[in-house]
Amino acid sequence: MRVLMFGWEFPPHIAGGLGTACYGMTKGLAANDVEVLFVMPSASGDEDESAVKIINASDVKVDVVDHNTEDFLGKVQFVQVGSNMVPYVDPDDFYRIVEEEKHCTREEFSIRYGQKYKFSGKYGSNLMEEVARYALVGASIARQYEGQFDVIHAHDWLTYLAGIAAKQVSGKPLVVHMHATSYDRASEDHIDTRVLDLETRGMQAADKVIAVSELTRNICINKYGISPDKVVAVHNAVDFSGRDEIKVERGVKDKVVTFLGRVTYQKGPEYFIEAAAKIIKRCDNVRFVMAGSGDMLNKCIRHVARLGISDRFHFTGFLRGKDVQKMFALSDVYIMPSISEPFGISPLEAMQTNVPSIISKQSGCAEILDYALKTDFWDVDAMADAIYALLNYPAISSLAARCGRDEVNALKWNQAAAKIKAVYESVIK
Repeated sequence: MRVLMFGWEFPPHIAGGLGTACYGMTKGLAANDVEVLFVMPSASGDEDESAVKIINASDVKVDVVDHNTEDFLGKVQFVQVGSNMVPYVDPDDFYRIVEEEKHCTREEFSIRYGQKYKFSGKYGSNLMEEVARYALVGASIARQYEGQFDVIHAHDWLTYLAGIAAKQVSGKPLVVHMHATSYDRASEDHIDTRVLDLETRGMQAADKVIAVSELTRNICINKYGISPDKVVAVHNAVDFSGRDEIKVERGVKDKVVTFLGRVTYQKGPEYFIEAAAKIIKRCDNVRFVMAGSGDMLNKCIRHVARLGISDRFHFTGFLRGKDVQKMFALSDVYIMPSISEPFGISPLEAMQTNVPSIISKQSGCAEILDYALKTDFWDVDAMADAIYALLNYPAISSLAARCGRDEVNALKWNQAAAKIKAVYESVIK
């Protein structure tokens, strides 16, 4: 079986979980005898191609497309970059993107045949122009590789237009993968309706929709009106191969409770702060760390100051790579109080490092983790009680750490990929 797959990023150059998931997924598919042609806007040449063939969209000339595809692309609207719209942006780049947006001049979208488009592959001020042109190139790739793939697979709204265009040109079935929805990224009254429209169009045009959790599947059905028969939940996995054990020396004797993620509405940082204030009143040997950056960071700093807990609450800014592993190594408890989390990779990474974890019931990974403590994101009293239990009852903490590590190590991409392959088989006539 051969798949033409449209993504937006691929290791080693990634901004978030989408690229990591695509990497693990393609390796798992290769182990299940599925060949993947992986298209990305801008390849660097140092991507791992042991399990995929990388197609750099920036190297592809735009061919003449049929009138239906041209008409379809002509209806694409531009959309401005905003924090609620871009789920995978490096938080440290957000301020830069906003500043670029203030000064950018927009060109009218046009189709210019016989030329290559140079994509940034980032989440910058011209994001929607890149999304539209990616669709144009996607149609050309589908024609260029005619007869070399059986099914099309598009990851998240950034690539849905490309997937639709490739389907129109090739006639091959389309599977779209919903990693995060507009309803995850913002409250319902702040949703960008133009992105919502792209998500809806992608799922409507698809032969099957893969959701990363039952939580996300239900959103696709209930919020977007997609038929339940069309949506299949396949949970993500985590590839810990090649990860070294990291040992660090602590500078303090206090216990450490860590929040690690984007400091945005979706992640529930204010609930973490409220729970921290409750614990600090009960324990004098604990510190709290908020590791991350985002549009709510300044608000959170002010909130901590108002509560009078600044002496035991620390902000690290955005962490990446080895620094993330070091933070987990320094932590006694990890917490993810997300308001809506399609899946959630960070708790799995923490648990793999022997850190007992607390997650919100409103997360996809809560469906598959038995040894993480679960609370409603809004129930700060229950959240505080869970933190207190892990800090003060060694038997609970030890059980959660030991069994949690075994649990996440059993989540293999080969198994998830086998389910994805079954989805492919269901749409191939």
